[in-house]
Amino acid sequence: MRICIPVEINEGEKSKVYGHFGSSPCFLIYDTTNKSIEAIENSNQHHSHGACNPLGAIEGKKVDFVVTGGMGMGAVMKLNAGGIKVFRSALSTVKEVVEEFAKGEMEELNAENACASHGCH
Repeated sequence: MRICIPVEINEGEKSKVYGHFGSSPCFLIYDTTNKSIEAIENSNQHHSHGACNPLGAIEGKKVDFVVTGGMGMGAVMKLNAGGIKVFRSALSTVKEVVEEFAKGEMEELNAENACASHGCH
C-alpha cells in the first residue's frame, strides 16, 4: 500500500503532518511494503479555495490512500473518483499516522464530513 501524507518539511518518519492537504508544501508517500518514503513538492500549494487539484499533485505515484488533518469536499471527491480513499487524522508525525492507519480505525472523509474552508482541521 502507498499512503500519501501532507507535511510541511520532509524529515522522513519524523515529519510533522500538515493540517490541510491542498495547501501543504510537501507530500510524503509512504510505501508500507518496503517501508520507503518518497517526497513530492506541492506545486499547487497556493491555490484558491475550491481549486485544489490533488490528483495532479500525486499523479503517477500509485497512491492508494491519503491521510490528512483536513481536506475540502471537492478534493475528496476528485481523489475518490481517481480510486483513492481519504482518511482524517489528528496525529502529529508520519510515523504515528502509519502506525494508526495499520489498525484500520481512522475516519474516512467524504462529501458530508469534508472541510468547508482552508482553516478547517
